[in-house]
Amino acid sequence: MGESGGAAEWPAELRGVTESVVTTLGPNGRWNVAALGLFATDTSDGTATARTWGRTRTWRNFTERGEGHVQFTRDPVDFVDAACSVREEDDPVLDSADAWVRVEVDAVEDGVEGDTQWVEWALSPVESAVERRVVPTTNRGYYAVVEATVAASRLDVPSYDDETLRERLAYFADVVERCGGERERAAFDRLRTHADISV
Repeated sequence: MGESGGAAEWPAELRGVTESVVTTLGPNGRWNVAALGLFATDTSDGTATARTWGRTRTWRNFTERGEGHVQFTRDPVDFVDAACSVREEDDPVLDSADAWVRVEVDAVEDGVEGDTQWVEWALSPVESAVERRVVPTTNRGYYAVVEATVAASRLDVPSYDDETLRERLAYFADVVERCGGERERAAFDRLRTHADISV
């Protein structure tokens, strides 16, 4: 079981862009699972920011509910499913989450880039838990999976060059094959299916 955070702080240091998984409650009473990049801020109140791009389920649920559960997972399959597919769960916290934070969200800025609407959200922790403490390791295959999801999400977006993205995906596939374990390889296979890529 988790250890509840009394002060509702982030259970890990956020720096640069920290990749996470977020669950938000949809109108059907189920929790939509999506990837979410967290941006560290210089404020003392513990907030972070994140952007949603387009009228996604996360955007809708943030707008209608004003909250979600940010999770930190090392499972590459869960990350690929969150980033590249429509996944819904009955519970807000994934079994693979090492830690989670329930956040309240407020839209603080919006705009358009290309033809895509974006909204920047301030995320304020209101409850947190550490489910398991782990010794950090570095596996190049895992990080190649994360980078591959970013490249795959930009395919067919007019402001990005598809040929360059496909070259990146081929490189990441090679890194996963050489450096990843069973879960990283399974995650990349799932990415191929979700994104309909053949690298």
